[in-house]
Amino acid sequence: MAPPDDHVRLGPFAPAYRLISVALVALITIIAFEAMAIGTAMPSAARDLDAVRSYGLAFSVLLTAQLLGIVLAGVWIDRSGPLPPLFVGQGLLAGGSATCAVAGALPVFLTGRAVTGLGAGLIVVTGYVVIGRAYPPATRPRVFSMLSAAWVLPSLVGAPVAAWLTTTWSWRVVFGVVVVPVLVTTVLVTARRPQLSASSVGVGPSGRDRRTRVRTAWAGLGIAAAAGALQYGTTDLEPRWSAQVAVALLGVAGVVLVAPLLVPAGTWRMARGLPSVVLSRSLMTAAFFGAITYVPLMLVGERGLSLRLAGIILSVGSLGWSAGSWLQGRDAADGHRDRLVTAGGAALSTGLVLLAATAWLGWPALVCAVALVLGGLGMGCATASMSVLTLSLTSAEDHGAASSSLQLADVLGSVLGIAAATAVFAALHTQAGADGPVYALIWAGLAVVAALVVPAGLRIRG
Repeated sequence: MAPPDDHVRLGPFAPAYRLISVALVALITIIAFEAMAIGTAMPSAARDLDAVRSYGLAFSVLLTAQLLGIVLAGVWIDRSGPLPPLFVGQGLLAGGSATCAVAGALPVFLTGRAVTGLGAGLIVVTGYVVIGRAYPPATRPRVFSMLSAAWVLPSLVGAPVAAWLTTTWSWRVVFGVVVVPVLVTTVLVTARRPQLSASSVGVGPSGRDRRTRVRTAWAGLGIAAAAGALQYGTTDLEPRWSAQVAVALLGVAGVVLVAPLLVPAGTWRMARGLPSVVLSRSLMTAAFFGAITYVPLMLVGERGLSLRLAGIILSVGSLGWSAGSWLQGRDAADGHRDRLVTAGGAALSTGLVLLAATAWLGWPALVCAVALVLGGLGMGCATASMSVLTLSLTSAEDHGAASSSLQLADVLGSVLGIAAATAVFAALHTQAGADGPVYALIWAGLAVVAALVVPAGLRIRG
């Protein structure tokens, strides 16, 4: 069944889209829960697996594998359409989580995390292509609003639910609980296979030939390895020359060399159109996720808040994100999405400046909540608008490659932002209670990164 006319404004849960929408919301909710809840369960898992010193690997391995999955998804979609990688991604997500749940040793656990990340990378890219094929352009902004909203509940309750499951039963339950919902989404997607096939929506072959796809796949392996080296090298970094510093520098060099092969030409020089969309996405995620990584540490270490209260303040930002995504989904935003990207970058930069001032001047912790709402509002407006722009600026045949580039920018931006913040903190950290200037420096620097989205947004139109 082909989508209705491009200008028909039906909601995501109209009969023609209902099963697809439910499946997409369920998948995003599962991935969001996994992202938000695992951090709560990991201390217990690390103790049981005698892996406290390797704690950070559980997160870096997943992100590294996710980068590889994102690149491979674009190549696979070019060749076979979105359904095969979507089904495999769901299987890997369920299988990886199940492996973590039964792991008795760290290598098995890390294997499960890698498989989970690979599956999540396949899913997020194919999800974009599914949206491009199943929904008309007039409905897509509302779909992205819906998916952003699917992050809110896991952001608010993921950590408390994971804590309850861990203390009542085991950390293994937190990993195992996602398996059944993934199997349900597989059934829902299967029921709509004809609606998503290339022949049913008149999608022709991709413009990338076999040689280009193979080169892209190898580049994906390279970017994953470089990101993994960067994450490892910046963990517990000390301000002196060491093998770890060398690994970090190799990771940076790898990203600089390989990343341009995986994004639209002209991305790094802010070329007009899609390249500026992709660059804006990377700058936004680098600034936002690099910043929020250190908000709880500052609140607990510098202000003496409980971990629970710090978590609540951090969760407030998800409400701003949801509100921003809802605003961009209104009809009035049509034709002005480049302006929403610019406004989102300005809002995020302002929020980070507010965070830096709070750390430097000793303002009340409540100001952090205001800053996070402002930053979340900017992220919601801009990132969802970038998703819509990516599909509208490319042909249906190239949705796979464009979506892969956007998601690569998303995750790679997060990796770079967190790695940069980690390196600065590790190099300048003195003692708990005296790191206010360090936090201020990190957040001020990331505010400059976010501010670069303003000129990039102005380059999208035309």
